[in-house]
Amino acid sequence: MKIIVLGSAAGGGFPQWNCRCPVCRLAWADDPRVSPRTQSGLAVSADGQRWVLLNASPDLRQQILATSVLHPDSGDRSSPIDAVILTNGELDHVAGLLALREQQPFRLLATSAIHAALDENPLFNALNRDVVLRSVLKEDEAFDLSGIRFKPFRVPGKVPLYQERGEVALAQETEHVLGLDIQSAARRFLYVPNCARITPALQARLDGADVLFFDGTTYYDDEMVRLGLSTKTAARMGHVAMEGVGGSLETLADLRVGRRIYIHLNNTNPVLVDGSAERTVVEKAGWELAFDGMELSL
Repeated sequence: MKIIVLGSAAGGGFPQWNCRCPVCRLAWADDPRVSPRTQSGLAVSADGQRWVLLNASPDLRQQILATSVLHPDSGDRSSPIDAVILTNGELDHVAGLLALREQQPFRLLATSAIHAALDENPLFNALNRDVVLRSVLKEDEAFDLSGIRFKPFRVPGKVPLYQERGEVALAQETEHVLGLDIQSAARRFLYVPNCARITPALQARLDGADVLFFDGTTYYDDEMVRLGLSTKTAARMGHVAMEGVGGSLETLADLRVGRRIYIHLNNTNPVLVDGSAERTVVEKAGWELAFDGMELSL
């Protein structure tokens, strides 16, 4: 099984187009300690010929151009992309679907709640339903696709920002946020790009994976608040921070995992800076940072 990181940053990418936080300032200055990143998503294949995309970021066209195995390979029009699986309905994971609107057949898989969110926006009617087959994902119901077995599961989270109304339920396990358990030829990796709380049940599910891609949005829960960029903590945005009590560094420390990789890294996260104190802590704990173009074989 082949895995390619198409993008590794959270919404807005890195550097974010309008941001001059301390980390983004380094990127704007071309500081060699940081590397630009597009918004997060993976491509996975069992044979290197047929590919399944995990989420579709607003940067998807740029990511396809940068990834030769996703280029058209026959006839006047074609694509090795067989399907797109959505783990939530946030803009940084669905807006790239609009880059796939040119009458190219593929399957679009998501929960009923995520499909409903797309159906509410007429823009997504650009994906011709006679060409793009919609399929509904169900919790813990495994399915085979392009030679790979996928099993979706619910992850604590919240509704997408554009669906928030009044009091928002946080860290709830609903159809709005999924993780994926992905297996091929007895190898297994987990993809959890968004997670608001790490429960014992989630810990047990992640244990034993050959590779874990996990939500690395912020290092500190109040990271954006202390920088004066937002009034929202990571928890309020639907993400568990790396640091602190209940953070991913602490709660996932004892997992038996082959490789543990943070993905969906926010532009404010100091781990993006090579040599920072936070990067040192993360690396000493056995974590890697996903980067655009990263490739793994299982």
